Amino acid sequence: MSTQYSVAGSVAIIHLDNPPLNGLSLSTRQGILRDLTRALDAPGIDSIVLTGNAADFSAGADISEVAAPPSAAGPSLRELIEAFEDSSKPVVAAIEGTCFGGGLELALGAHYRVAATTAKVALPEVKLGLVPGAGGTQRLPRALDMRTAADMITGGSTRTAGSLAAIPGQKLFDLVVDADTVTAATCFATRMAASGRRPRIRDLVAADGDDLGTLHTQLTKRSRGFAAPLIALDLVERARGPFAEGLDAEQAAFLELVGSDQSAALRHAFFAERTARKIPGMAAGTVARPVQKVAVVGAGTMGGGIAMNFLDADIPVAMLETSQEPLDRGLATIRRNYQSQVDRGKLTPEALERRMGLLDPTVDYADLADCDLVIEAVFEDMDVKRVVFTKLDEVMKRGAILASNTSTLDVDVIAEFTGRPADVVGMHFFSPANVMTLLEIVRADKTADDVLATASALGRRVGKVTVVAGVCDGFIGNRMLARYRRASDRLLEVGASPEQIDSAMEGFGYAMGPYRAGDLAGGDIGWAIRKRRYAENPAAPRNELADRLCEMGRFGQKTGAGWYDYQPGRRDAIPSPVVAELLESHYRDNGIRRQNFSAEEIVQRLVFALVDEGARILDEGIALRASDIDVVYLAGYGFPRHRGGPMFHADGVGLDRVEEALRRFDENTEPAPLLTRLAKEGRTFN
Repeated sequence: MSTQYSVAGSVAIIHLDNPPLNGLSLSTRQGILRDLTRALDAPGIDSIVLTGNAADFSAGADISEVAAPPSAAGPSLRELIEAFEDSSKPVVAAIEGTCFGGGLELALGAHYRVAATTAKVALPEVKLGLVPGAGGTQRLPRALDMRTAADMITGGSTRTAGSLAAIPGQKLFDLVVDADTVTAATCFATRMAASGRRPRIRDLVAADGDDLGTLHTQLTKRSRGFAAPLIALDLVERARGPFAEGLDAEQAAFLELVGSDQSAALRHAFFAERTARKIPGMAAGTVARPVQKVAVVGAGTMGGGIAMNFLDADIPVAMLETSQEPLDRGLATIRRNYQSQVDRGKLTPEALERRMGLLDPTVDYADLADCDLVIEAVFEDMDVKRVVFTKLDEVMKRGAILASNTSTLDVDVIAEFTGRPADVVGMHFFSPANVMTLLEIVRADKTADDVLATASALGRRVGKVTVVAGVCDGFIGNRMLARYRRASDRLLEVGASPEQIDSAMEGFGYAMGPYRAGDLAGGDIGWAIRKRRYAENPAAPRNELADRLCEMGRFGQKTGAGWYDYQPGRRDAIPSPVVAELLESHYRDNGIRRQNFSAEEIVQRLVFALVDEGARILDEGIALRASDIDVVYLAGYGFPRHRGGPMFHADGVGLDRVEEALRRFDENTEPAPLLTRLAKEGRTFN
């Protein structure tokens, strides 16, 4: 059964019972309507309470049903909501846990709402390239002020019931409690039955004073071609008019978006992230090792960011540095980052102190002995890694996991620095590590299954999107990034400017093009990797332009100059006359006649380079699935989410067209064999 029906005095209680998230699938909707009808027909029942459980009122629609044709069996969610609104007996929604999407729309259809202070509410449909489809864009602006409703609907943000109840004039919640919500709602329903009132949000008038023009400007800038947020904002504006007209407009917009390429891409991303958690080939019954305390070696920018992930999850952290000065500097940076959150109202001062209290700084390896897992975050040099892992092997307890945050180095080699290679794994965080959501779990040749399972589970525990990768130079993400940068540098070498390339990629949907992103990350990082590769392979091609830039000390924002110039205290990228002259001298010295490139060709050259390298990675088994590659690029490299990831995007373009373009761009290099095979067979990656 997807619902449970019970009675408390004269109150009928309908419990949603569709684990794990109380999704509003067809069977659940049918169960709710059946129980509503039963309550309306029962002579001893005066009112009705609709509730879920402590974890979830309802997380909304079943995503797998979103694009399916509507069932003739019914009811649709819209019909179910109207049945509650038209109920002859008052209906109270008792909300605990998550109340998202269709779950919130259903609650908005009740006559009253009683919520736990900590209940979380959201209309996150925009994150799937959609708008609410059962009246959310019309009812929420009538229950809240227009700006708050618009922010929630266009951004998909989550709010607590307590924070929304504090808004003056709100009509979303009739009662917010810290006590048992169902008991409170049952008492409230009894009182409302006696009053005879059955108010409907649809009958309210939305506030007319809020100007959403500023939000429209912000969304236009942020969306970069993503359609749903601006369509959602238009629907919110329509809530100032007649309800029926707004509801019809919402339905038309929903149907248009659900069939769009953008929504298909975002639904692909949604399921790809969940699929990435599944690790094929793992022994049946594998159990993750318990992790109660973590160690981080290195208190620099990366080490401090990694430590914050665990502190945020209430996991104690021992932090090791070589001496007291860099250790103190790292601790000060962590405290400053937390203080910034306090200043913005994102964290309480008490929470700051609690998290800092979980941090155990040390300069002695022996103090790491009681930790269950250690992550090294030291300089990206194999000799440095050798010293660290040799020492960790000496001091860490048996069964402890030894993880490297390396972004490019061979984890198999690192594992052999220890006498326990089965306990070694790569855990590649992305900078800033306390903000970026991607975590590449690198499976070395001898990594034990339970070590892999532990690293993956721990990553999810601290809120990361985890993807398993095999061992190669750069793993999935950075290996593809190197190819992407080679494609962009090739354009630079024959006539395009950094600002032309960046503008094209930002028009495609990236927040930053490759050169602005490179300046943000710091050119010295890539320079160090290139110099290592030059040493390992003297015949490897040089990136002369990037190397010359670094030799000039132009490392990006950190030095005030890189591919662009920067003014003190500002991040605005200003086209640089120094770089323009560097390019002109390169053209003169090499006898190059500058070529012109359209924005479309720039995008194709860079994105198809990613696709080609991704196909090689997939063919070699470095990535388990094409969708895992998409997840890496969506979560870690700024690939526009509404395009679904590079491999999904290529499927939409057509692999035959991708292969033809690659051959046209570089007639001397064969496209990846897997890409060629799939194109010939008319197949796709996903």
